[in-house]
Amino acid sequence: MKIAMLARNPNLYSHQRIKEAAEARGHQIDTINTTRCYMNIASRRPEIYYNGARLPVYDAVIPRIGASITFYGLAVLRQFEMMGVYPVNESVAIGRSRDKLRSMQLLARDGISLPVTTFAHDPKHTEEVIKLAGGTPVVIKLLEGTQGIGVMLTDTDRSAKSVIETFRGANINILVQEFIKEAGGSDIRAFVIGGRVVAAMKRTGAAGDFRSNLHRGGSAETIRISPEERSTAIRAAKSMGLNVCGVDMLRSNHGPVVMEINSSPGLEGVEKATDKDIAGMIIQYIEKNARPGKTRTKGSG
Repeated sequence: MKIAMLARNPNLYSHQRIKEAAEARGHQIDTINTTRCYMNIASRRPEIYYNGARLPVYDAVIPRIGASITFYGLAVLRQFEMMGVYPVNESVAIGRSRDKLRSMQLLARDGISLPVTTFAHDPKHTEEVIKLAGGTPVVIKLLEGTQGIGVMLTDTDRSAKSVIETFRGANINILVQEFIKEAGGSDIRAFVIGGRVVAAMKRTGAAGDFRSNLHRGGSAETIRISPEERSTAIRAAKSMGLNVCGVDMLRSNHGPVVMEINSSPGLEGVEKATDKDIAGMIIQYIEKNARPGKTRTKGSG
């Protein structure tokens, strides 16, 4: 097959592994810098141009779209979809997962457990928002944050109120969430491919940091997850309509709660922690699903 991978940095571990796995199975794979694509949006003959030439027709596209270019990246991916190219994750599904507020609302609609999450526009409602989240300590998240950036833990009502009012005064949207103390600074990332959890790891934050992101100095180890955690991860991926994703969960006193769903999860941490060929599994999924005439199921919401 001919596969396109939308990625700005071909040297990242994840992108090199996907390329290696595709070529090892006899496929041609081209790494395409998303921001260098430009499009001819025509009713009968949609086209994508790259570095001055029209791109050929591919069998499948793997979107590895950075959060900072979500809007343009999804426009490029939609163009591939218009051309009949099979997307590993559809543009509408990625859009759902990238919108933190929308994704939380959709997960809640589908009965998936979440930390208590509050959202308000008017700074005058700050005290009520903190109270709804269960009182301090609370976690405050920027809606546009990623990889642990823009996530703060506030211990007192005074500090929480100050942070919330500062962001809202600057017209920056935030979520205020219940702090799951019993998680102990660790979370679980379940890697879902095609409706199955194929690997799971426990991530623990660096000393003194409640955030468990590996980009922030955290560590990872393989973990055995419970049937409830496995079911929660699968249902969360389905709720977003994502075929390949990382589902981040915390172990709370009332069971697993979903924190976030990543549509372009990194492979380095999970492959090294679990010693599993996740990149190869992604290519195998494409082989099974990117056949000509294969009907794709589009989610709702």
